Amino acid sequence: MTSRRVLAALLFPALALGAAGCSAGEDDGEVEIAVTAYPLQFIAERVAGETATVTNVAPAGTEPHDLELSPSGVSTILNADAVLMLSGFQAAVDDTIGEIDDDGPVVVDAADSADLLTSEDDHEHEEEHGDEDHEHDHGGVDPHFWLDPMRVAAVADALAAALAESDPDNAATYETNAAELRTDLDSLEGEISEGLAECVERTFVTSHEAFGYLADAFDLTQIGISGLDPEAEPSPARVAEVLQEASDAGVTTIFTQPGGLTAGADTVAAELGVTLATLDPIELTPEGSDYLGAMRSNLSALHEGLQCS
Repeated sequence: MTSRRVLAALLFPALALGAAGCSAGEDDGEVEIAVTAYPLQFIAERVAGETATVTNVAPAGTEPHDLELSPSGVSTILNADAVLMLSGFQAAVDDTIGEIDDDGPVVVDAADSADLLTSEDDHEHEEEHGDEDHEHDHGGVDPHFWLDPMRVAAVADALAAALAESDPDNAATYETNAAELRTDLDSLEGEISEGLAECVERTFVTSHEAFGYLADAFDLTQIGISGLDPEAEPSPARVAEVLQEASDAGVTTIFTQPGGLTAGADTVAAELGVTLATLDPIELTPEGSDYLGAMRSNLSALHEGLQCS
């Protein structure tokens, strides 16, 4: 959906949240917000607070790149008062958003405010997908904006503005909640900046090239074994290339992600005789934590792995 269409939806008078007949939230008067991945859920829940119900259409544990919407998921999106999504990230969501007409929900596209990056590597990853098609074609755009706290704050502000426009009775609540979230994110950004200010290494190797925003925000260099597709297996040529780059950079830790998708990280670590550690791309709900806690765990892992003082 284009920015112009989203703006038109925001301004269309029939979309006032709580207006009769406009949404699934009309039965009890509660605002309904649909989201399509955990990071967007975190943002929406913080901005909405107790004013709205936030529903994540991705089943628990589902890799967000692989999301295929069930009929109930499609219905949740189409009948919500508002939708927070990221265009180009999930094809099924893009298709469903394309079905929304002028009487549908307010759509807030995180891509309009997150200042998305292209994949940082200037080479093409040679990856082996096996019998299944795991090609997550994001057009070279890295969707993982949430690994930069300030981009999360920008998306939260955009959501608050959209909700305030369409639900003016609760505008102050949305704006206050977004401001409080920004304060928390400012603190998090400061903690990460301080924690990674003085490090022996500034290059880190990851199994899944999901950390470009973190590297961009905190003056680090990411080497991804596999590309943006977390399920693709790298070719032997790519593994050899990473081995050389990691050796040249003096890397002492190789980072894999939770869930056992190593994408060759264990092989690279064994070949170099270095430590294997975990770095969370926060695509799924962090176990026993939330976005802020997961980012602090990532800071701890990087602080140790990059030998920071």
